[in-house]
Amino acid sequence: MTDRKAQLAANLAQVEERITSSCTSAGRKREEVTLIVVTKTYPASDVRILHELGVRHVAENRDQDAAPKATACADLSLTWHFVGQLQTNKVRSVTSYADVVQSVDRAKLVTALSAAAVRGERELGCLIQVALDAEGGARGERGGVAPDGVEELAAAIGAAPGLRLDGLMTVAPLAGEYAGRQRAAFDRLMEISSRLRAGHPAANMVSAGMSGDLEDAVAAGATHVRVGTAVLGVRPRLG
Repeated sequence: MTDRKAQLAANLAQVEERITSSCTSAGRKREEVTLIVVTKTYPASDVRILHELGVRHVAENRDQDAAPKATACADLSLTWHFVGQLQTNKVRSVTSYADVVQSVDRAKLVTALSAAAVRGERELGCLIQVALDAEGGARGERGGVAPDGVEELAAAIGAAPGLRLDGLMTVAPLAGEYAGRQRAAFDRLMEISSRLRAGHPAANMVSAGMSGDLEDAVAAGATHVRVGTAVLGVRPRLG
């Protein structure tokens, strides 16, 4: 086993222990929570090692990094999640490899994703990114739609050819009433998810929690956690 593989295996084991312990504390089954490893800034070689270690869900936030990495790993059985703010001029590229886009936050993006998915003869899973720091229809600093805009966007996705409404995603906000209150933020997301599922029963995916707050997300009921640093290490500075 290479040094890098040993390091990633040890890190994965620690994260797995954290998720398992959190599920036990919350009275949940371990299989109710899916680990997505965020591989941004790390090479395709790390993705291949992660696959060898059993990881099946990976995430990226920049198309210029993700596209070549996905191509290099095209022979692997992986589900690729796009989690970054997405500009419409990148949509065609992203839909060529992503299985799920977790950052859908505006109608214009829904239209672009639908057109690209139909053109590529693909069905693309979509999560609505909820900005818990936004009010009155505004967008948050990290992207996302305000809670009161979720239903309208869900209807747009549900009616769009080539798209599948899978659920919701959030990032713990840095501003507003939920700043520094991750558990409260994730509880709020679960409330929004419950309302969404009343009209869209299949939209039951809730992506929340990262390396520093995955326990709060699991406790609240998240179905997917996005973990980068705790698995891959502290990211190198870009540029």
